[in-house]
Amino acid sequence: MMLGLRGFPNIQGGVEAHVEHLSTHLNDLGCQVSVAVRSAYLPDEVGAEWNGIQFHRIWAPLSKSKGLEALAHTFLGVCFAALKRPDVLHIHAIGPSLMIPLARLFGLKVVMTHHGPDYDRQKWGRIGKGILKLGERFGVNWAHERIVISQVIRNLVKNNYGKESVMIPNGVELPELPTTTVALSVFGLSPEKYVLNVSRLVPEKRHLDLIHAFVMAELPEWKLVIVGDSKSPDEYVSSVLDAIMDNPNIISTGFQSGSSLQELYANAGLFVLPSSHEGLPIALLEALSYGLTVIASDIPANLEIGLPEHNYFRLGDIKMLSQRLGEFSCLKPTADVRDDLRNRVSQQYDWGEIARNTLQVYLSVLNKAA
Repeated sequence: MMLGLRGFPNIQGGVEAHVEHLSTHLNDLGCQVSVAVRSAYLPDEVGAEWNGIQFHRIWAPLSKSKGLEALAHTFLGVCFAALKRPDVLHIHAIGPSLMIPLARLFGLKVVMTHHGPDYDRQKWGRIGKGILKLGERFGVNWAHERIVISQVIRNLVKNNYGKESVMIPNGVELPELPTTTVALSVFGLSPEKYVLNVSRLVPEKRHLDLIHAFVMAELPEWKLVIVGDSKSPDEYVSSVLDAIMDNPNIISTGFQSGSSLQELYANAGLFVLPSSHEGLPIALLEALSYGLTVIASDIPANLEIGLPEHNYFRLGDIKMLSQRLGEFSCLKPTADVRDDLRNRVSQQYDWGEIARNTLQVYLSVLNKAA
């Protein structure tokens, strides 16, 4: 049983995308996978089962405080798991991991995945950061086994808690390149003449850095496309939307999925991720899986992808990002270069291999308990 996410499919979020792919591939390996989802996020038409995965809709309070929503849902999810008795309860992210001692008290076998130090996100105040750090401590110390999605997080766990962990990264599905361009027509875009960003509208994604750099770069005939939204509009979201409205060459598409998102990825000229915080960025991996040229901030999680040095810029350095946009907008990679990039990414971040390694973690926990 998976716990610690809002739900899927077509629900925005890195943990949501991770669990969707992981659950699907574990199901292919013969595991019976169920997911405790927050009832308000999953449309009724999805049903109780999707691609062989069973959904348990569990109530959660819809609140401006997403931390309260997540904790309440995880508490109820752990109590539900205590009744259902799964072989393994897999809790994702450090906030929900606050409930791992309770799960242990109920006699459950618990695996946790550390998706990143969420207390570094700009939205959290002192109390929120303290709760998240406590969740990290409880998860690392009380879970039967710990999975981390990057070497950076593995080092954090080792240095701060003296605990070993299993490094299993995020993955990517090698997509079929679409032949349609419906989304481009809808948003008035020309192939390979727009810069793409795909992310939630939250401060640590630093959309304003990208907007200012794009304006500074003055790329003839290019547009900037920002894909993503926020369920909780706030001052930051308003500032981003205001900046977009002030420039006809900047387009906000809102949240996109399915064929529309595939078309936007496949036809972009550049992909940019200027974030100040990531675990191991799925959107960046997805961009690479389409063979896109990418530019990313030089935070540890992005550096771990191993791009050439010139594909990075100093975090927050708008002038440097603007220069990178100007330089890369003049380059057009060949089909062979794009195919080589797609193949290397799919081999290094293969969801099938990720699922097999995760299953080995489950079996290890069960064998130790036997």
